[in-house]
Amino acid sequence: MPVDQPSIVIVGAGAMGSLFGGLLAEGGLDVTLLDIWREHVETINENGLRIVGYGGERVIPVKATSDAATIKAADVFVFQCKALSNEDAANSVKHLFLGETAAVSFQNGLGNEEVLGRVLGPDKILAGLTAQGAVIEAPGVVRNHGDLPTYLGEIGGGLSARASAIAEAFNAHGLPTEALADVKRAKWKKLLGNIGFSAVSGTTDLNSIAIMAVPEMKETVFRAVAEAAAVARACGIDLSDDESREILMKMADVSGGGTGTTKSSLCTDLTNHRPTEVDFIYGTVARLGRDHQVPTPTLDTLISIVKGLESHYLANP
Repeated sequence: MPVDQPSIVIVGAGAMGSLFGGLLAEGGLDVTLLDIWREHVETINENGLRIVGYGGERVIPVKATSDAATIKAADVFVFQCKALSNEDAANSVKHLFLGETAAVSFQNGLGNEEVLGRVLGPDKILAGLTAQGAVIEAPGVVRNHGDLPTYLGEIGGGLSARASAIAEAFNAHGLPTEALADVKRAKWKKLLGNIGFSAVSGTTDLNSIAIMAVPEMKETVFRAVAEAAAVARACGIDLSDDESREILMKMADVSGGGTGTTKSSLCTDLTNHRPTEVDFIYGTVARLGRDHQVPTPTLDTLISIVKGLESHYLANP
């Protein structure tokens, strides 16, 4: 893998995939966006990717395609597609995983790396997470909500040369990234934020600042996160309730670079009548809770409500 100039494929050019790809392309890397949304792809190829919001409005030339067969090679694949699409997406690019090619999942929830590893090989997969926030405003247009850190690392722990090289390359080309020796704990910390806000945002159509302004919802958020933190501890991840609440407050603090004015991606999915990632964000934690005999009544309730909303438009929710 070229240490300074790796070629990048973003698998899933939704809001975060487009933002990551746009920033890295703007920084000088060879980036290809891969997505099934043809109007988005065609607009980017014709007009470039327009980033608005934080950092100022600009148009970034970047390649985009809906056909993985047109991609000849890449060094790093960044998976930003919805978790439900992981297996199909991984199979579409499997032929490109030769030599030192690596994949990083920056997706929400737990279990994404395992799904990708079953298709691409577990040795090819790194775990990642980001505090960045973005939304797609129109085909070819993504709004950046801030400049928050991104992390990656080996699933099994330790600070590897490839994780450090990818992080350094991202850093040097416009995406502030740090390689971590214990990325699993960091992913759990990010998950707690998603656990706190995703379903509540989705079911109320509110952003996290508005959610935390309603005492009853604030307490629901805290209960959900406390349950998830208890499951994390049962799984060997040391996360205290105080630390969990601190994560939530940082996410809702716009003055500190948080994304409190944005609604969750689960909210966007429900609004657009798409399948949500509730099973990966909440369901996996609830199942781990049952495995370790840790009660998760708040999580179970949030899951059932989201499933109920999905049942209005999904044939087999």
